[in-house]
Amino acid sequence: MTRVLITGAGGFLGKAIAYQGLDRGVSVRGLARGDYPDLQEVGIEMRRGDLADYSAVYNSVLGCDAVFHVAAKAGAWGPTSDYENTNVLGTEHVIKACQAAGVPKLIFTSSPSVVHVGGDLEGADESLPYPQSYHADYPRTKAVAEQKVLAAQSSKLSVVALRPHLIWGPGDQHLTPRLLDRARRGRLRHLAPTKLVDSVYIDDAARAHWNAFDRLTPSSACAGRAYFITQGEPWPIADLIEGILEAHGVTYPRRTISPLLAYSLGAMFELIYTLFGIQSEPMMTRFIAEQLSTAHWFSIEAAREDLGYEPQMTIKEALQALRLSVTQEEA
Repeated sequence: MTRVLITGAGGFLGKAIAYQGLDRGVSVRGLARGDYPDLQEVGIEMRRGDLADYSAVYNSVLGCDAVFHVAAKAGAWGPTSDYENTNVLGTEHVIKACQAAGVPKLIFTSSPSVVHVGGDLEGADESLPYPQSYHADYPRTKAVAEQKVLAAQSSKLSVVALRPHLIWGPGDQHLTPRLLDRARRGRLRHLAPTKLVDSVYIDDAARAHWNAFDRLTPSSACAGRAYFITQGEPWPIADLIEGILEAHGVTYPRRTISPLLAYSLGAMFELIYTLFGIQSEPMMTRFIAEQLSTAHWFSIEAAREDLGYEPQMTIKEALQALRLSVTQEEA
């Protein structure tokens, strides 16, 4: 039986990949820092460990036919060392462990933010270069990690990087709770409500990873390459946010703030938080201001051609599925 390891199996995307793996009849092993009895109950073999601990990574990789490296330190704020240890060192450990254990496939979850440094990205494709500098540790360290993964491509280890953009759907514990909290507290503001942004529904994001698993070989077109993964349907950012909120039964009047003011506030907050060593995330950063005030949508033609990826739902259909899921949870 095929066995795969999923780092970050307890996270939003990691769980979705794991459940789809079970549906395919794959033996799934997960590596995470916490305990996830719900995953163990459905037959997923969970290992507890930190990516910064090479022995934990190597022992988890042993005996696997592929590794989905999903775990990452996300967010717009936090100690640089946390991002370095998880996103860079952790990825180095995954690559080294795959090579040492003879694992033939490595599917890496990256992010479109690795090529975004401000300004609109409209219909962008994978030819975009990495920028010279970043305004946050998350995109910077993910870019370093992605480059390390792609450089590891060889006849013995086939690698591919996927860049899912703005993942949402049932079970989201990152984006949706933040939106709901800000809306309920009256603190939600739009910077550029009509700018088009891409997103991807959780089921399609996970499915893209299995598409990559199926296609990846040393000689395949996707080997050693990165791919944008989206719903292929950019929406005005305010419409998307409000659609997600409405699916959770929350309506909120559309309010705006100047992008320049938001960026200035972000720079000010970063300075204050740095000077005083405040660990909690500021309500605004330069990175967040850039993400909320610019268009960023991408071509998925390469993923369609090389991975056989095709979104299974429109955004309206996905929002309806989310609404149904929320209703069932509340029943």
